[in-house]
Amino acid sequence: MLTNLVELPREKMLRRGATSMSDIELLQAVIGSGGKDNDFKTIAKNLNALIKKQGADNLTLDDIKSIKGIGDAKATVVFAALEFWRRSFTKHTAPLIDSPEKAADQLSGIRNKKQEHFALLTLDGARRLISNRIVTIGTLTCSLVHPREIFSLAIEDRAASIIIAHNHPSGMLDVSTQDREVTKRIRKAGDLLGIRLDDHLILTSDDFVSAY
Repeated sequence: MLTNLVELPREKMLRRGATSMSDIELLQAVIGSGGKDNDFKTIAKNLNALIKKQGADNLTLDDIKSIKGIGDAKATVVFAALEFWRRSFTKHTAPLIDSPEKAADQLSGIRNKKQEHFALLTLDGARRLISNRIVTIGTLTCSLVHPREIFSLAIEDRAASIIIAHNHPSGMLDVSTQDREVTKRIRKAGDLLGIRLDDHLILTSDDFVSAY
């Protein structure tokens, strides 16, 4: 007499390949096992429903941890796999900002302003641009900016790091004591919040320098 054997997801993948598996079974293979009150099949169904509701690009680690039966260890495995997929296999339309020159290219709009403009670039973990914003507009000679104005936007964007910048309407690329103090304050605030300050650029119409 033959007994119907139910293949577990990982066994099925080894025997038949990933293409033979449903979306739910693939999630079951990632999850691996469940708990006493939540079997891995239920966890996979709930995770699949969450992904479809919020979208893979918007899912956070806390979202995954909110599913009953998924603890810190399992959530990090699921999220790491999801983040690797997002970075490696999705089509990237946001520019990669991996050099001061590329950052300066994004900031061309403030180069020729007659007043000092303070700008913020927020970046994801792969250093791709999330947003490019003007934080404050100053007078002919100076711009006042506070860390809370910068990091409220960075937190809103869920940024991993930021680049700050301002123009010098005078056309001079000198880095003032005030510029260095702003850099120091923003860097310290970022360290506390876990959002890295990558650079502080000062721009004129045709050149730039780092105040980092």
